[in-house]
Amino acid sequence: MPVEPARGRGGIPEATVSRLATYLGVLNNLASAGVATVSSGELAATAGVNPAQLRKDLSHLGSYGIRGVGYDVAYLRFQLDQNIGSAEHWPVIIVGVGNLGRALVNHAGFSSRGFRVSALFDVDPALVGSRVEGLPIHHLSDLASVVRDPLVTIGVLTVPGEHAQPVADTLVDAGIKCLLNFAPINLAVPAQVTVRKVDLGSELQILAYHRQMSLADAISAEGLVPGGYGHSGE
Repeated sequence: MPVEPARGRGGIPEATVSRLATYLGVLNNLASAGVATVSSGELAATAGVNPAQLRKDLSHLGSYGIRGVGYDVAYLRFQLDQNIGSAEHWPVIIVGVGNLGRALVNHAGFSSRGFRVSALFDVDPALVGSRVEGLPIHHLSDLASVVRDPLVTIGVLTVPGEHAQPVADTLVDAGIKCLLNFAPINLAVPAQVTVRKVDLGSELQILAYHRQMSLADAISAEGLVPGGYGHSGE
């Protein structure tokens, strides 16, 4: 029996939601460049998918393309914003204001997609009370008093692996239901809490795999063997 794809709470497969976010990023760039319309082929190629996959993904939201014209960039951006939840300027808090946390404060992808970094937290006395881009760093123990709307707040964890679970517990206890985890561990959270893990090591391994396959294809196409000797043809 075929396995059903994992689906989010809105009924759209999680893999599709991920691609929709990619399409939105492409559309944001097109809008910034003053592009008014884009064909399905152009949008798909830039997003790294084939046109059939693009059309299938967008079919979960409705049909927004015009035959012979393509997609209206502004309108499709609006529809994606409304459907994947980045149109309401969700507040984001970052826990762990080390090098990665500081880099994320200035991440342009937040504001361009409707998110804003609203608060920073740490437990290091050397950091608490200082500011990053005008935002004060609060002690994690002050979380409940600083975060006024936990149900619409997204927590970003950029802490070492050994601290990630206790930090996640603190965020969940405060009522935060969405976590983005950069720590190299899997978090244990209640069923009603959504966690996305950013595993940089795995992403590097995937890149290395694809590069290895490309090199193998090149060797095969040239009739070479790994030792560096070509076939004599005799």
